Amino acid sequence: MPPPARAGASSLFRRPTVGPVESEAYDEATSEPLRSVGFVVDEGRGSLPYRLIHGEALVAAAAWAVGEAGVDLVDVTVPWHVVTDLGRPLVLHDPLCPMTPPDFIADCVQRAVARDVVVVGVRPVSDTIKELDGDRLGRTVDRDGLTMVCAPVVLPPRVVRETQDRPTADFVELVTRLRASYDVELVEAPPAARRVGSDEDIEVLEALTDPR
Repeated sequence: MPPPARAGASSLFRRPTVGPVESEAYDEATSEPLRSVGFVVDEGRGSLPYRLIHGEALVAAAAWAVGEAGVDLVDVTVPWHVVTDLGRPLVLHDPLCPMTPPDFIADCVQRAVARDVVVVGVRPVSDTIKELDGDRLGRTVDRDGLTMVCAPVVLPPRVVRETQDRPTADFVELVTRLRASYDVELVEAPPAARRVGSDEDIEVLEALTDPR
């Protein structure tokens, strides 16, 4: 059984309720579907992104998914002003969600561009959630309406242009900041998109996504 978590943790958000995407966005200059750029963010995640899943490093699996979703990967050394000048949607992907399906990433991009909102992939909360009363754990919180950030986080072009600095690598902090200034849609991700936090989690995810 997973250990109890504290209610009110910054990683928890209300579960999303969103509908289908109405339309696809196009580049005005070329009339082609608007392509996005993206980063696979390994900063602040220790050595875990370089553990193996299905024989590949988590960060490599995440990069493959982003590329298959039609996202042009950008090296993290590229200056932020260069990214903003591109005028494209930005995908931030977490290598600790290495098996996120490309179709889901592409759908998040489409939602962000079509609706001009930030889109965040999330998963339902499975841990036991407890309120904190001083130094003691209090009552159990109903987790049915809660959700946790996984990946991706997609910024539409307008938000990219208005962001002065490279977004923080902490996705929970990033989403909290974005919600203070922009419309943010939380979209429930498939089970394969779950975030790992340990070698044991990787083993579970590997079993869940075993194609055999």
